[in-house]
Amino acid sequence: MGHCLSGARRFTAIFSLLRFPPTTSRSLKCLIPHRAQFTSRSSIMASTSLPASVAALSLQSTDQRSEIPGCFPTLNPMDIYREHIATEISKNLGVPVEKIYARVAWTNTLDKGDLSLPVASLQIKKNPAELASEVAANFPASDLIHPPTALGPHVQFFCKPQPLRNTVLGRILKEKAAYGTNGNQGQKDPSDPSKGQKKIIIEFSSPNIAKPFHAGHLRSTIIGGFLANIYTVMGWNVIKMNYLGDWGKQYGLLANGFKYFGNEDALVKDPINHLFDVYVKVNALVSEQDGPIKELKEQIKTKKEKSEDVAELEAQLAKLVDVSEDEKARRYFKSMEDGEPEALALWRKFRELSIEKYKQTYARLNIDFDVYSGESQIKSESMTDAYKLMEKAGVSESSEGAVIVDFTKHGAKKLGKAIIVRKDGTPLYLTRDIGAITERDDEYHFDKMIYVVASQQDLHLAQLFKVTELMGHKDLASRCQHINFGMVRGMSTRKGTVKFLDDILRDVVMKKNDVKYAQVEDPVKTADTLGITSVMVQDMTGKRVNGYDFNLDAMTSFEGDTGPYLQYAHARLCSMTRKSELDVNELVNANFDLLTEQHAVDLVRLLAQWPDVLLNTAKTLEPITVLSYLFRMTHMLSSSYDVLKVIGSEPDVKQARMALYASARQVLNNGMRVLGLNPVERM
Repeated sequence: MGHCLSGARRFTAIFSLLRFPPTTSRSLKCLIPHRAQFTSRSSIMASTSLPASVAALSLQSTDQRSEIPGCFPTLNPMDIYREHIATEISKNLGVPVEKIYARVAWTNTLDKGDLSLPVASLQIKKNPAELASEVAANFPASDLIHPPTALGPHVQFFCKPQPLRNTVLGRILKEKAAYGTNGNQGQKDPSDPSKGQKKIIIEFSSPNIAKPFHAGHLRSTIIGGFLANIYTVMGWNVIKMNYLGDWGKQYGLLANGFKYFGNEDALVKDPINHLFDVYVKVNALVSEQDGPIKELKEQIKTKKEKSEDVAELEAQLAKLVDVSEDEKARRYFKSMEDGEPEALALWRKFRELSIEKYKQTYARLNIDFDVYSGESQIKSESMTDAYKLMEKAGVSESSEGAVIVDFTKHGAKKLGKAIIVRKDGTPLYLTRDIGAITERDDEYHFDKMIYVVASQQDLHLAQLFKVTELMGHKDLASRCQHINFGMVRGMSTRKGTVKFLDDILRDVVMKKNDVKYAQVEDPVKTADTLGITSVMVQDMTGKRVNGYDFNLDAMTSFEGDTGPYLQYAHARLCSMTRKSELDVNELVNANFDLLTEQHAVDLVRLLAQWPDVLLNTAKTLEPITVLSYLFRMTHMLSSSYDVLKVIGSEPDVKQARMALYASARQVLNNGMRVLGLNPVERM
């Protein structure tokens, strides 16, 4: 723990932080968690490399601490100002400095100041508007802050340009990919770094084996990858888990269908699409067989109502059911459950080939996984233990031969009832999830676990967390969180309008601009990157819970706030650096005092907010928080180019302006990588 600073000593120390802070920095490649092998069935572990988007960043932390909890002046430039503001106001009002610090907030628009204090939050019994005026009037002259202004119940603080320029630009040009990251946020005990990082499991994507990766899975994948990046740059030990739909009667159906319609060469070449084709064809057989079976069932029902003899019809029904694909699938899956080697070998082959194909798709999205788990991995003992614990705790009860949990009897009326074990003794999704949650806690000892699942599963996840709590695992339930999201509209499997990911990316890439791409060294790779950026940015535009209409034309446009526009902004800054012919490593020595234009002042103010944007995003867990900030920056840059010209300027001015643009490019690059995007340098 660093020395506490007070009064004049603290203020002197603030100035020592205005240029280059003493921090430690390490590549995020060092943050790969230990991969413990699953002992159950055939869990497949991913490769040990981080996705390219995050591997390019580095993580910084510090041993130097303010006496204010959560304040890191050496990592976040605005904490220098927050600490200064809180200290001076504390002297005047007698309110604890840490209380004031926690309420000095960053602003969404620069016209509201660089920082703002809503005085009502201090809980002082005084008219907020009068108190704001008093705070502003009594704030002493400062080398860091202009005299503050009161606007209603808020006090607005504007940083003086010269010290802010030196601090922010100096730090960005020195820290580069580490700027904005804060490894201290992920410490188990901020007062004792030796206790290590907090550990988080993020379960996301989770497609069903043998079904192509469509737009619904895309949302979970993009959001989950983003969350993994955010927690990583905040210093957490992140475990990315893909919980596959890889078990159940449908795999018996698929195995039998493969005997009729399967092709080994096609399976190896394109496993997921081939298995999907098999799945569709065998389901067509099931539908054909269902007709006569349903008809016989209706006849039997009618005859029973008339008290007529149905023995002959029931015999016919039994024969039809016995040879039906549905019954064959049930028997095949039973052989899988019983551990029959041949049945498991074929299932395992389908699973492993599908995972290899998924990995190729995920690589295009800058996603990798630490663990490929699935329903098949949950041990039967875990589910049995859960049954016993629920019964012992009085949580479960028998109902018409099944085992259920009636949440209404446990103070959760909105959760209704849930079946835990069917009448035939087989478990359900909820049962497997209960087994999974306890297994993961035993194996990983996580501090937090996030499920990235569509909002249609809100009830399911709420039931899972509640039953975990009722079983006596209240602490475990409190460490779990459901991050939900809306669906992609305009797609329907039944109507044939569903878009599979590979088709989406192919269509996007085909919309390239031939004139622009002729100038690019590797146009195919650039087109693929732009296509992926288009898809991902459209997905992140808006709050997670809101669905959106799939619109290929809108997502690939260079007009408006789109992925291609974001890439264009980054490529233009790279082009400017090349054309300037300046040594980028010398830009840190530029005379920043020459950046006096309002465009330059405001751009520096915006760049100063990036660490706060990341911290705020770690609270909102919304990609739009980062994306909105990046678009604000690119809009500001666009309006600056004609005012802050680099080419043709005096040498010192040229170097200073290039230092500003290089800083903006670095922050834009950092932000895009946190979103999971690969910034392009030419387009």
